[in-house]
Amino acid sequence: MYELVTLIGGGGFVGRYVAQALMRQGWRVRVAQRDPRQAFYLKPLGGLGQTQFVAADVTRPDTIARAVEGADAVVNLVGSFGDAMRIQAEGASTVAKAVAASGAKALVHLSAIGADSGSASTYARSKGLGEEAVRAAFPAATILRPSVVFGREDQFLNRFAEMIRRTRIVPVVRPDTRFQPVFAGDVGDAVAAVLKEPARFAGQLYELGGPDVLSMADLLKWIATETGRSPHFVTLPDAAAGLIARLPGAPITRDQLLLLQKDNVVAGSQDGLEALGLTATPMSAVASNWLVRFRRQGRFARRRDELAA
Repeated sequence: MYELVTLIGGGGFVGRYVAQALMRQGWRVRVAQRDPRQAFYLKPLGGLGQTQFVAADVTRPDTIARAVEGADAVVNLVGSFGDAMRIQAEGASTVAKAVAASGAKALVHLSAIGADSGSASTYARSKGLGEEAVRAAFPAATILRPSVVFGREDQFLNRFAEMIRRTRIVPVVRPDTRFQPVFAGDVGDAVAAVLKEPARFAGQLYELGGPDVLSMADLLKWIATETGRSPHFVTLPDAAAGLIARLPGAPITRDQLLLLQKDNVVAGSQDGLEALGLTATPMSAVASNWLVRFRRQGRFARRRDELAA
């Protein structure tokens, strides 16, 4: 078992779940990100001396070299829609080269379903180029490609739930595009499973999806039901969505619209979580615990409905 694992971007949304999964396994965790203070909330979640914090930026190779020095394994969790090429392509290369030079035994690189170096989408293209750079610098790296990740702090279910809460008329873009949302806790457990048996999973690529496959339209309806809302859904043609995406401050960008042209589901019959010995968590098993705050009466809504029945 490893003594020290460096998490690049470990204080972010997915990072908190990865850190907790590793700490439960007894590993020491070094959280590396631009402002380490943003990750201090992780300290009480581990044992005494189990967490370390260091400033690191994937656009500055010297900081990454310091962050991975002495680590037995490294996990790269950094991602960005705003500066995708620098962070997800060049940054991934920087991390992989630093890991190779450091002598660390294993590298887990978090990518995304849809990663494709030839994609028209900057996000998907940068993810694909990042994977290629990782393979070139550290061939034994394990690459994990999750579908959209959901969890209490996400910008996925929460974002849609807030939109449904605020308006009675909800626009739907690409209603037939399918998603296979994966729970952030399962992603964290997947990383821990890989690092527990690095030789077994070295050089492999796994796509991670949950047990639910839903279209965009069905996903929005599910969220509305969970939050006790009854909005009117209006499908937007691609042309109209494209015009909206060009506006400053639009709720969707042109690049995100390009991403929606393809399904975001696990390819083939091989389930990455199953291959790693894990069982996927359904949205209904956990999401209701936090989506309840979007109901009109909050956490008291269900109790009121039970009394009225």
